[in-house]
Amino acid sequence: MALAHILGTDHVVIAVRDLDAAAAQWRRMGFTLSPRGTHSPLLGTGNATIMFEEDYLELLGVLTETDHNEPTRTFLKGREGIERTAFTTDDAAAGADELIARGLGAVGPIRFGRPVDLPDGRKGEARFDVFLWPPNENPGGMRIFACQHLTRDAVWIPDLQTHANGARRIARIEILAASPRAEAEHLARLIDEPVAPDGDTWGVPSGAGRAAFVFYDQAGFARRYPDAVRSGAAADGAVALTIETRDQAAASEVLASLAVTHDGAISVPACAANGVIVSFATP
Repeated sequence: MALAHILGTDHVVIAVRDLDAAAAQWRRMGFTLSPRGTHSPLLGTGNATIMFEEDYLELLGVLTETDHNEPTRTFLKGREGIERTAFTTDDAAAGADELIARGLGAVGPIRFGRPVDLPDGRKGEARFDVFLWPPNENPGGMRIFACQHLTRDAVWIPDLQTHANGARRIARIEILAASPRAEAEHLARLIDEPVAPDGDTWGVPSGAGRAAFVFYDQAGFARRYPDAVRSGAAADGAVALTIETRDQAAASEVLASLAVTHDGAISVPACAANGVIVSFATP
């Protein structure tokens, strides 16, 4: 039976070493970013978000070392890039209980918040309840968790949802693995979704029409992206995002020299996007 309290991909966390420099680079790619936010002392992190219609990207940096952000610090010792993906949950407590009932030692729920600058000049607070799958359950090296938004209006701010590159949603999260089928099946078990083979790739939907996951090996990765795009990508793990754009010509114009055009897509190499290939495509 499908998980009742998981409603598809919510956001992708991109761990970065220098939050301000990363924010400047993603603005250069035509994204509108939120002002820098600071999480609660428990988390010890700061962020900048890139908001779409239903999902978003989060650039995350460590500001103060805490026990909670130790996994992120360990990740950053090796590389920058996609560290984890969040699913939307409508009830974090019930979602955690659901995992526990299936024999998975869920962590949480944990409540935290961050201050938000609102468009009218007021200060608000974005608040969340989250729960985590056990840290050893990281398909393809990517941690997963679920996020309940308690203050959606403080996160999905209309002024932040329009992007010069036409971006409107995350279409795919792409993961490089030595055994892509096994890693896809691992994720599928954790979120109770089917595995969909497609040639040399293995897909896992996230539900509710949100971004799907695609797993491939080195050969499939090389067929998908030319050498110039793969420059700076990790040897394994979550390595690429496909972003759906309303206007590929606008994306190409904004990206300018950053862009590599190939196979009907426009991609920014991993070396120019904090270890993440960012590929733009129309529906």
